Amino acid sequence: MIELTKPRIVTMILVTTVASALIAGSATLTLIDWFWLMIGTALIAGSAGAANQVWECRIDRNMPRTANRPVPGGRMSYAVAVALTASSGIAGSIILWLGNGLVPACVGIATWLIYVLVYTPMKTRTAWNTTVGAIAGALPVFIGYTAAGGTLTELPGWMLFGVLACWQYPHFMAIAWLYRTQYAEAGFCMTTTVEPTGRHAAWQSILGSVALATCGVVLAWFPDGQWVASAASVLATVLILAASWPLLRASLNFRANPNDKTARKMLRWSLVVLPAVLLVMTLRASL
Repeated sequence: MIELTKPRIVTMILVTTVASALIAGSATLTLIDWFWLMIGTALIAGSAGAANQVWECRIDRNMPRTANRPVPGGRMSYAVAVALTASSGIAGSIILWLGNGLVPACVGIATWLIYVLVYTPMKTRTAWNTTVGAIAGALPVFIGYTAAGGTLTELPGWMLFGVLACWQYPHFMAIAWLYRTQYAEAGFCMTTTVEPTGRHAAWQSILGSVALATCGVVLAWFPDGQWVASAASVLATVLILAASWPLLRASLNFRANPNDKTARKMLRWSLVVLPAVLLVMTLRASL
């Protein structure tokens, strides 16, 4: 059951939810608020991941990377997977609504709808699916942000959204390159299958890395939505740029030599850079 929910993605979403709540000002949250926030977010995120697997179960059978997932691998029936998807999604929405408010619940539902009903079918139709997936992957920051008292119109929330959305380009372009043959054979329309030289994937990774750092620097100087020129702003800027540089360098190396080795380095650095930037942003917001 846990594997059906894509636990690694759920974990990443929970980390970003915590960071967004801390940046918004988590003093308004009690321990029970945190509990419901984590449970509700995990259930909705898990439901979206499960729905994605249910939708793509026939295609997943054609990819060695995904063939052993619960449904395509035959370890869970289609009916059971659908029931778990629906029950966890409904439960998560209700928990967020009752435990943290209507806005966090609506953001969670919007995330589910975009990820499942827009992003998932787009994967076999257009390479623009990555952009839609980046939006769906970044939206959960507003679950934590609004649960902690922030609003959907505040600059810090959108800069955090920008960091998450832009990070997904180098991260998923690396994956799309490494599994480009499997994606093509399964019928997925990815940047690396549409343009197999890797040039487009590399430039998207480079621009995503630059935009990620830019959003982080903006938040360093506008921690509460207002310009704050201080030593903390300067220090946060330096740390964010330093933390982001390895991912940009890896993207540039992939542009110069698009191969599996440079793609793997880009993927590995993406897993290091995101938590590092989030940590700096969270600490800056607390000063």
